[in-house]
Amino acid sequence: MRQINIDYYQIDDLLSDEHKLIRRTVRDFVRSEIKPVIEEAAQEHRAIDGLMPKLGSIGALGPYIPAEYGGAGLDQISYGLIMQELEAGDSAVRSAASVQSSLVMYPIYSYGSEAQRRKFLPPLASGEFIGAFGLTEPNHGSDPAGMETKLKSYEGGFLLNGAKMWITNAPICDIAVVWAKDESGKVRGVIVERGMEGFETPETLHKWSLRASKTGELVFHDVFIPAENVLPEVNSMRGPLSCLNSARYGISWGVIGAAIDCYETAVQYALERQQFDRPIGGFQLQQKKLAEFLTEITKAQLLSWRLGVLKNEGKATPQQISMAKRNNVNMALQIARESRQILGGMGIVGDFPIMRHMMNLESVVTYEGTHDIHLLITGQDITGLNAFSS
Repeated sequence: MRQINIDYYQIDDLLSDEHKLIRRTVRDFVRSEIKPVIEEAAQEHRAIDGLMPKLGSIGALGPYIPAEYGGAGLDQISYGLIMQELEAGDSAVRSAASVQSSLVMYPIYSYGSEAQRRKFLPPLASGEFIGAFGLTEPNHGSDPAGMETKLKSYEGGFLLNGAKMWITNAPICDIAVVWAKDESGKVRGVIVERGMEGFETPETLHKWSLRASKTGELVFHDVFIPAENVLPEVNSMRGPLSCLNSARYGISWGVIGAAIDCYETAVQYALERQQFDRPIGGFQLQQKKLAEFLTEITKAQLLSWRLGVLKNEGKATPQQISMAKRNNVNMALQIARESRQILGGMGIVGDFPIMRHMMNLESVVTYEGTHDIHLLITGQDITGLNAFSS
């Protein structure tokens, strides 16, 4: 079998030995624990059994959280590489880890009290607890500041009312970090725990995408939130937006994994599939596609690596993160679509991963900020003009 090179610009030379060990560990996990079961799980629209504790056991949950709170204390490039390898398995697996890490553990670590960190972060890091993140609402997706979920002061805490939708892990979550407006209009983060009266998590069914993960709603009917469950260090949109920045960064790496899996599948198929008495990889149009795939993957690798360096140095801007998320997701989606064409009819069956990746990426291109919203973020940064509202 011909060796397929996906490190065309020798980017591995930019990684430390620790980075490579982490990548190899997660890659081996995906090969042994995810790839043998993912097609069946996606076909049957069910989550992978015991996924979160397995992810916790390899340090994939909150890897940049300090060890004293259960994390691995790794840097941001390590986090990116973990996301890349998980999404080579399936976007649903990376989504589960990304939500747990960037949208649940990150805000508790960054904005929570010491008691909240001690109580929630270790079981989240191990996968004993499953977390969800409540921001998107039925009437407010790209405009989260318009949220209608409300907190009303009540003796010893607040009453929470409203609903969130399109929430990864909602039906199986033990806790949810939820963002709502208090009576003064300030955005507050609260930790809602399974079993609180008035808290419901109906599942979203009939998905064509991310079928190997649970998606649902978070519904609140006068849910009492004790004061000790309110994140004390944030009272503005800075809170949820900073979480999204962390998640978007991870996505920029993750989708490279999906693109590589599609690319490797397409190359191998093109070398083996015979038409007109020769491998289809010998025809110009197929070589053109494969050359473009590798070019775009290489560009995405360099973009995310540089962004990781900036993240480690505390210099990465939200606008830079938006550019990487938008570019890399679009890159992966286009490679999945074109790879499917190289495989012809075989591209739509579960014997190959391409159609599954393509359907998953249709969600990834929308969540954590749509393709168009990220274009406008970059456009605003270029011009200084706000195109989001009149």
